[in-house]
Amino acid sequence: MTPTDEQLAILDHTRANTSNLMVNALAGTGKSATLKLIDKVHKTKPALYLVFNKRNAEEAVKSGGFSSTTTIKTFNGCGHGIWAKMCSGPLNLQKDKMRQLWKAHVDDLTYAERGEAWLHYQVIMDGLEKAKALGYVPADCPYPHQSQITKADLIRGMDEHPTPFAMDLINTLLSRSIHLAFDGLIDFNDQIYMSALFGTTFPKFPRVMVDEYQDQSPVNHALLARLVTGRLIGVGDPNQNIYGFRGALAGGMSAAVRHYNMSELPLSVSFRCPSEIVKAAQWHVPHFKWTKEGGSVRSAKTFGGTEFSDDSTIICRNNAPLLGLAFKLISAGRSVHVVGSDLGPRLVTIMKKLGDPTMTRAQTVAAIEDWREKKLAANSKSADDLADCMRVFCEHGTTLSTMISYAEHLFKQQGTIRLLTGHKSKGLEFDNVYFLDPYLLNLDHDQDRNLKYVVQTRSMNTLTELCSEDILWA
Repeated sequence: MTPTDEQLAILDHTRANTSNLMVNALAGTGKSATLKLIDKVHKTKPALYLVFNKRNAEEAVKSGGFSSTTTIKTFNGCGHGIWAKMCSGPLNLQKDKMRQLWKAHVDDLTYAERGEAWLHYQVIMDGLEKAKALGYVPADCPYPHQSQITKADLIRGMDEHPTPFAMDLINTLLSRSIHLAFDGLIDFNDQIYMSALFGTTFPKFPRVMVDEYQDQSPVNHALLARLVTGRLIGVGDPNQNIYGFRGALAGGMSAAVRHYNMSELPLSVSFRCPSEIVKAAQWHVPHFKWTKEGGSVRSAKTFGGTEFSDDSTIICRNNAPLLGLAFKLISAGRSVHVVGSDLGPRLVTIMKKLGDPTMTRAQTVAAIEDWREKKLAANSKSADDLADCMRVFCEHGTTLSTMISYAEHLFKQQGTIRLLTGHKSKGLEFDNVYFLDPYLLNLDHDQDRNLKYVVQTRSMNTLTELCSEDILWA
């Protein structure tokens, strides 16, 4: 590939300076290729390249282009290696560690306490996961540590506010988890959490490169702070910061620029998005540019359900409209795949607790509303969307048990028409994108503004905005 002027400027800066650098890379602007170019011309070796997830790491290794002296790791993989040196014996990675701790602890409770504990199961599991992402450590923890947030911060970050009983369980289980981690029993979240907050010995790399900087959580930032001893080069797009709900630090890139005294350079020319797609996204990033002409953007006032091609990708802010559309597509004989492995089991688990499996549709709708009101009273951030999803299944079953069967059937489908939320779509690209119900985005909120930009820039060819109620079915 022939480097753009912006890429050449970044390479010139890399050669001429030793300062830390932050590359602000818009959607599809070749950030991975730029990092490879930086790695190739950089004289300081060896280096550590930290990526966001396993898929990114595999792509970096498979595509080649990085120096043999550059170590490519996910944050988890890097943390795992650090924590392995903290333990006297081998590490035992148990992905359901917290579930097993939960079962062992709840079995020792009284009958009444067990009943109350199970009522708060989802809240407690969410609290434990957020604690490890945000960097919360119980106040009575006996091990030297670097806690990042307070209990009040954790509660604000949770999907819903825990009761005092639930918070006590979160503290108890988290303390037990920390103790077991020192003995070598960890889960995936512990790989970063334990190394960042409790680690003492860290590898020394004269150069550290970080991808997807805008997505890093407080514990990722804490781990990074203990890894950086020489030059730091970050790449990210603050306009794609959409994971605040799961702990991504808002303003993390600008904070890093200040903290590490980083120079900033742009990547604004998209190789992915053609001119019409880029123009549609310039409302959010006016300096966005393109390398290829073409593409198309339209807002469909009416749209036939048969017009969806087999390679369509349908993206929406919320899950419920996607589920409703998926059922209509199936009824029309189409092949669908609702992307996201976590939503289905969560919905089924909630529905199974709504009441007797023989409840009628009207009784189930009332039970869903009662569940929703209780969750909203606890300040749940996801209750409305989850309740809307369950109501979709009410439209297709006559009893609660048949509704659950419809839900289980839908999430097993592995068809060709993809349906996914904007959050699930990040990092992906598709030929033909349908942006479903864009009015659901609240553009007064930064996260939703960023999400709209993310959805728009998934397209390599066509982008069609349409509303569920405007789709015509024969």
